[in-house]
Amino acid sequence: MSMLRNIISDILALLFPRECAVCGDLLVEGEEFVCTACRFRIPMTGFAAQVDNPMKERLSALVPITHASALFYFVAESDWRRIVHDFKYRGRWNKAHRLGVWCGHTLLQSGNYQDVDIVVPVPLHLRKRLQRGYNQSDYIADGIASVLGVGVEHHALVRKVNNESQTRHSRNERWGNVEGIFEVRKPELLSGRHVLLVDDVFTTGATVIACCEAIFAVCEGVKVSVATLSVSQKEFGFDR
Repeated sequence: MSMLRNIISDILALLFPRECAVCGDLLVEGEEFVCTACRFRIPMTGFAAQVDNPMKERLSALVPITHASALFYFVAESDWRRIVHDFKYRGRWNKAHRLGVWCGHTLLQSGNYQDVDIVVPVPLHLRKRLQRGYNQSDYIADGIASVLGVGVEHHALVRKVNNESQTRHSRNERWGNVEGIFEVRKPELLSGRHVLLVDDVFTTGATVIACCEAIFAVCEGVKVSVATLSVSQKEFGFDR
């Protein structure tokens, strides 16, 4: 039986070669999803294990969050920038889920997120979701939740305005672009719970803060923490 499985595995490898999700090179035996070289080059933030990290400090100045972290820095010249664009603009949602799982493990290992009750992805407007076919933050949230052993609430928080993409706006314009566009439709699902708000990229923090404000406005006794896959290297002055 094991010989048959090995034969099938070899045939599948020939028909569908496994490639590194970052650089595209073929994976060798023992490598999964990302090759060893790319894992070595990932610009990790280490924020999950730091209670008072730069991301937490920036958010805490405006909203009373509990914890905040990002898995890696979004560096313009890095290969890791491409993987974000793959799942955000090129339909590779499976990469978002796999990175969510990786992010979930860093959160779990830190010991700072063990009391999270529910994961909530930053929502897309229905029109944009239909155009894209999916919300990448849903898949990131699913990956994180699978590791933390909690559920995901996809419908409590909604984006009621189909605003323009934040990438089309300057740093200052981003705040006005997301003001008042989120709404909690089912506050009873979040009240009294520790919510982990999940998004793909943290730049100025405008989107995350707008979501937090909507949650705190109507949910009693709620705690909110934030986790994103990446955080802007430019925003935090990280030089790699």
